[in-house]
Amino acid sequence: MVQELILAAGAVGSAGVLYVMAAARVVRQYERGVVLRLGRLRREVRQPGFTLIVPVVDHLRKVNMQIVTMPVPAQEGITRDNVTVCVDAVVYFKVVEADKAIINVEDYRFAVSQMAQTSLRSIIGKSDLDDLLSNREKLNQGLELMIDSPAVGWGVQIDRVEIKDVSLPETMKRSMARQAEADRERRARVINADAELQASKKLAEAAHQMANEPAALQLRLLQTVVAVAAEKNSTLVLPFPVELLRFLERSTQQSDASAALAEPPHAVPTDLLPEEVMDQIRDQVGASPTAPPRSLTPAPESAEGAPPPD
Repeated sequence: MVQELILAAGAVGSAGVLYVMAAARVVRQYERGVVLRLGRLRREVRQPGFTLIVPVVDHLRKVNMQIVTMPVPAQEGITRDNVTVCVDAVVYFKVVEADKAIINVEDYRFAVSQMAQTSLRSIIGKSDLDDLLSNREKLNQGLELMIDSPAVGWGVQIDRVEIKDVSLPETMKRSMARQAEADRERRARVINADAELQASKKLAEAAHQMANEPAALQLRLLQTVVAVAAEKNSTLVLPFPVELLRFLERSTQQSDASAALAEPPHAVPTDLLPEEVMDQIRDQVGASPTAPPRSLTPAPESAEGAPPPD
C-alpha cells in the first residue's frame, strides 16, 4: 500500500514538473508578453521576468520594445519645380503598446516601412529642390507627422525621421556648380570693388594731407627709394614728382601771359570806320574841334600818279 502511494506521488510530481516545464516562460527586459487564450486576447500584458501560461490553451507572443532603425529604400520622384531626384531616408520607431502591435496590424514593421516609402514620395512631390537640399529639418518634421498619424493605431511611436541623401542628375549638378561659381565670382567682384573704394578714400586723405604738408611728399619719395634699394637691385628707380610738372606748367602759363601783355595792340585802320564812330572816338579822347579832321577815305591820285596840289 505504501509503495503504491509512493509511486502515485512520484507520478504526480513528474506530471507537475512536466506541466511547469510546459507552462514556464521567460520574458526579457526589453520585451513584453501578449497572451492569447483560445484565440482571445488577455488584457494583462506579461511584464519582464518569469511567467506561467496554460499549456495548449494559451499562446504567448513576445513583442520587442526597443527602438528599431529602419532604412527607407531610395524613392525616385519629381519635385514641385520639375526636377527628378532620388531620396532615401531612415526611420526610428518603437512599440509602445504591445497588444495593439499584435492585434491591430499583421506585421507592424512591414506596415511602417510601406508607410514611410509612401510618405517620402509625397514629400518629394510637395517640395522644391532647394528645400530638399537646405531645409531638411522642416521636411523631416513633416515626414514624421505623416508616418506617425496611422502608426498611432498600431501601437507604434515614431521617434525620428531623417532624410539621408538626395541624388541629382549629372546635368543638374553641373548647372548648380556653374551657378555657385557665378555667385562666388559676383561676391569676389563686389569685395574687390569695395576694397578699391576704401583704398581710394584713404589715398584721397593721404593726398590731401600731403598737399597741406609738401615735405610729406618728399619723405614719401625717400621711403620709396629706400624700399627699392633694399632689394639690392642694380637699377635705382626714382619717381618723378608730379608737383614739379605742375610748377613747370604754371611757369609756362605765366610767361605766355607776360608776353601777351607786352605785345602792343594792333592798330585799327580808321579808313574802314564810319564817320559817326570817328566822332565818338574824338569825343572820348578830347580832340580839339579846330583840329583838322582826318580823312576817312584815301586821297585820289591824279592820272599821272602825282599827289594833288595843296
